[in-house]
Amino acid sequence: MGKTLFDKIWDRHVVNHIADGPDQIYIDRHYCHEVTSPQAFDGLRRRGIGVFRPERTFCSPDHNIPTLGQDRPIEDPVSRHQVETLTRNASEFGLEYFGVGHPKNGIIHVIGPENGLTLPGYTIVCGDSHTSTHGAFGAVAFGIGTSEVEMVLASQCIIQSKPRTMRVNVEGTLHPGVTAKDIALYIISRMTTGGATGYFVEYAGEAIHALTMEERMTVCNLSIEMGARGGMIAPDETTFAYVKGREYAPDGEEWDKAVAYWRTLPSDPDAVFDREVTFHADDIEPRITFGTNPGMGIGICKSIPYAPTDGDARTSYLKALEYMGFSEGQKLTGVPVDYVFLGSCTNGRIEDFRAFASVVKGRRKAPGITAWLVPGSRSVERQIRDEGIDKILADAGFELREPGCSACLAMNEDKIPAGKLAVSTSNRNFEGRQGPGARTILAGPLVAAAAAVTGIITDPRTLID
Repeated sequence: MGKTLFDKIWDRHVVNHIADGPDQIYIDRHYCHEVTSPQAFDGLRRRGIGVFRPERTFCSPDHNIPTLGQDRPIEDPVSRHQVETLTRNASEFGLEYFGVGHPKNGIIHVIGPENGLTLPGYTIVCGDSHTSTHGAFGAVAFGIGTSEVEMVLASQCIIQSKPRTMRVNVEGTLHPGVTAKDIALYIISRMTTGGATGYFVEYAGEAIHALTMEERMTVCNLSIEMGARGGMIAPDETTFAYVKGREYAPDGEEWDKAVAYWRTLPSDPDAVFDREVTFHADDIEPRITFGTNPGMGIGICKSIPYAPTDGDARTSYLKALEYMGFSEGQKLTGVPVDYVFLGSCTNGRIEDFRAFASVVKGRRKAPGITAWLVPGSRSVERQIRDEGIDKILADAGFELREPGCSACLAMNEDKIPAGKLAVSTSNRNFEGRQGPGARTILAGPLVAAAAAVTGIITDPRTLID
């Protein structure tokens, strides 16, 4: 029987197998930010040991940093302490560090791929659930906890039970105005937030393979939101073209050897998955969420479904609608919006800004809208300026901010005020995720742009030529 993409990478990285137990897995790349790492470094100090393979770990602060005035000290004392602690730890343990203001600084899941640190066939971990982003390159990438961060720092290995495998096929061709974010939100709504629990998901099918690398990253980024351990897409010519020439990517003869290996990674034709699901691109339209988890989503022109009849499920469903201020059967197009957020490790890349700009060009930001447009990295910020996208945004009344996680989560200054409704390109819409009492609608960059120039939830297809 043939092997899946996941099995090929996992099996190649097994250092030891514990009978009837987990595997010891070698980790090729470890990403580190300021939130989950302090206790791990303290653990190394208590044990009197250093980082085993420091060249395998790369650090960048992202969650706590402000997105305005990065040339000044961070005002919030908690955020400042966390960033300063990462700076000190990276220096003490000899780790590559892209600090605030560094040309390579940015959200860790954005800077890894754009610098060629994320490569096909790798095992990649970070103390962050959205590490699944890197699976877009044909890598086994997943989030880990603080004790596991220490384990990787100390040994470059981790103890993990091997997940089951699932293939999610999306067949057919996407309609105009439908983005990778819409694919992901559609899959999550169909699978539910627990539908892939215990699985590593491989995305396949015509619609998936037609995506760019940045679009693939968006899809894999959201895998965790349906309970998956991670998500991945088989590497192909699109992958190789993206990686080639990037700073940390192999070159010369090493490049040729690497590509030859990468071509062996796609799942074998006779590979068997523990579960297989197929969806059709023709069924997907621009999407929005209406509740307090990413699975509570609808096509933008649809009505909010009625609550289930089961007691606990019904109570939870109605509680979510009450929090959001919505009701069963309601259509959300036309509902006034207060904030729009473009950014995060889900949609903070150059293609997302190009898409946003394509809608707002020649229009003006709607009165009463507060818009936070936050590049995922310094590199993305430079591209925005080099391509003149910043001028399009400025002409439309928008301000470009500095890189960081920003309003994806309430760990920095960019918090949505209580009761305000935000259309956000981020990845989670939990209660209070963007600020205490904030109400979040998840969407793609086209839907966000349409809301920003109309002031209401708007189908972006009505604004696209």
